[in-house]
Amino acid sequence: MIAPKKQISLDEMPDLLTVREVAEVLRVSPLTIKRWGKRGKLPAIRINSRGDRRYRKKAVLWLLGIQGKEES
Repeated sequence: MIAPKKQISLDEMPDLLTVREVAEVLRVSPLTIKRWGKRGKLPAIRINSRGDRRYRKKAVLWLLGIQGKEES
């Protein structure tokens, strides 16, 4: 029997999310998230020498229409 996937709660989400976490929340593929970053739809933060991407929780919520866009 396959255990159900744990849903990510908005309250429990960290301030910076991985590509996989954002893809899961938005129900799209990780490749789509990377494409959106390149197009400026969802800006990424590069965090280390490998260039791993992280996305701000506020930007993800804005895409979902839950929160106003963050002033930078």
